[in-house]
Amino acid sequence: MTKTVFNVLFLCTGNSARSILAEAYLNAAGRGRFTAYSAGSHPGGKVNPLALELLEKNRIDTAGLRSKSWDEFARPGAPLLDFVFTVCDNAADEVCPIWPGQPISAHWGVKDPAAVEGSHDERRKAFLRAFTELSARINLLLALPVEKLDRITLQSRLREIGKTEEQHRAR
Repeated sequence: MTKTVFNVLFLCTGNSARSILAEAYLNAAGRGRFTAYSAGSHPGGKVNPLALELLEKNRIDTAGLRSKSWDEFARPGAPLLDFVFTVCDNAADEVCPIWPGQPISAHWGVKDPAAVEGSHDERRKAFLRAFTELSARINLLLALPVEKLDRITLQSRLREIGKTEEQHRAR
């Protein structure tokens, strides 16, 4: 792939927590190489306040973050996507729109921190776990020589990044 800036879309069902965390982190960490977006198959319409709190605590810009439908990225005039990552198991099982440009896709499933019930502290910890897992995967993406890898190798590496520790141990 010979490109200077790669467009990445993170997908989840509600687009309120995991995909938002991934979008914000990649935009901060991958500035100049990647532009990240997020969307949901059934967006909830608002970003989870605990996601915003965590991003702000880590000095990551939250301006412009919003819960939106993946339909926005399948329309004419939408950014041409290079990569599409599903970050929740529900979105991975759904039939996605046809993305113009045939982006490389992979599943990077992370447990939903918004589904955790319990004290405010327990919920915050769930968001931190999700953020830690997503940022570790994004850091692995950032370490790849994306521009130098052929499509098949890149696809394989991105899928490998999405595997859980249990999946790696089972090999």
